[in-house]
Amino acid sequence: MTIPKLNPLYKFQFEKSQDAFVLLYPEGMITLNGSAGEIMQMVNGQRDIDTIIHDLMIKFPEAEGIDNDINEFLEHAFAKKWIKYVE
Repeated sequence: MTIPKLNPLYKFQFEKSQDAFVLLYPEGMITLNGSAGEIMQMVNGQRDIDTIIHDLMIKFPEAEGIDNDINEFLEHAFAKKWIKYVE
């Protein structure tokens, strides 16, 4: 079971001035698009990837191939060190 968790160097929050979810870190801010924000809202260190995919598929039933998009985003977030995995 692979469980993503936000890297403690980042803070995830909604930024009204950006009208978007962002990742804050000491050197700046990363503005996330809508899809990335939806995924990151699910990343809490308790939900595994399969649960995140399942919950988002229920929330967005019209989005075909969402599972691939979620996996690709999580791979990107891990490569950028925005998230880490806990077992």
